[in-house]
Amino acid sequence: MKLQEMFDLTDQVAVITGGGRGLGKQIAEIYAELGCHLALCSRKVENCNEAAKELSQSYGIKAKGYELDVRDEAQVEKVVEQIIEDFGKIDILVNNSGATWGATVEEMPLEAWKKVMDINVTGTFLMSRAVGKHMQKRKYGKIINIASVAGLKVKPNTNTIGYTTSKAAVIHFTKDLAIKWAKHNIYVNAIAPGMFRTKMTKGTLNQYEQSILEGIPLRKIGDEHMLKGAALYLATKASDFVTGTVLSVDGGSSL
Repeated sequence: MKLQEMFDLTDQVAVITGGGRGLGKQIAEIYAELGCHLALCSRKVENCNEAAKELSQSYGIKAKGYELDVRDEAQVEKVVEQIIEDFGKIDILVNNSGATWGATVEEMPLEAWKKVMDINVTGTFLMSRAVGKHMQKRKYGKIINIASVAGLKVKPNTNTIGYTTSKAAVIHFTKDLAIKWAKHNIYVNAIAPGMFRTKMTKGTLNQYEQSILEGIPLRKIGDEHMLKGAALYLATKASDFVTGTVLSVDGGSSL
C-alpha cells in the first residue's frame, strides 16, 4: 500500500461532535484537506455552520453543521439519521464534545458533576451507539474518542474531579467497545490530548502557563496542528491493525 492510499480519506464521511471550534475544528481541517466530507455537530450550530462553509470552500468537500446536544437521546438518534440521509453513510465518528468544571470536591455542585459526566461520558455512549448501528450494517467504521491525559494521570494541584473521572471513563469505554465491536470491523480508539491552546484552556494558561510547562517534558503547549496527525492516523487505513488503544498527544506530560 502506497503512502497516499494509506492516508487517503477521499469521499469518506466523518461526524465530529464539537466540530465548530477548538480541537474538533482542527481535526475537521485535516480530514477535509484529504477529501473527507464533514458533518459538524454542536449545541452552538452557528460555529459548525461557519466552519462547514469555510472548509467546503477551501477544500471542495461537502460539509454541513447540525445542532446537537449529545446528552439528548432522541436528538442524537434524529441527527444521526439526518446525517445518513444527507451524506448516505458515516465512515468516521469523532466524539469530541466536552465540558469541564473547576471546583474542589467539597464545593462541586451535583448539577455541575452531572453536566460534565453527561456530556463527556453519556454523550460519547449515545453517539457511539447511534452511529455504531449504522457501522455494523456496513461492516466498517472508525470511532475516535477524545479523552485526556487527565484521565490517565492524577495530579494533586487540579480541582476538576468531574472532568478527570469522566475522561478515565471514556478511556475504559473505548477499550470495552473495541473488544465488543471488533467482530463488526469497527475500530474504536482514543486520543488523550495534553495541554493545548483552546478557548477552554485560555484562562488556565493565562494564570499557570509557566508551571504547566514545567510538567511537560517537551516544554511546550500544543498548537493548532499538533493533534491533526494522531486524528488522521486513527481515521485512515494506516491504523487498520489498531483498536482499543489510547494515543497520548501531550508532550510527555503523562509519563
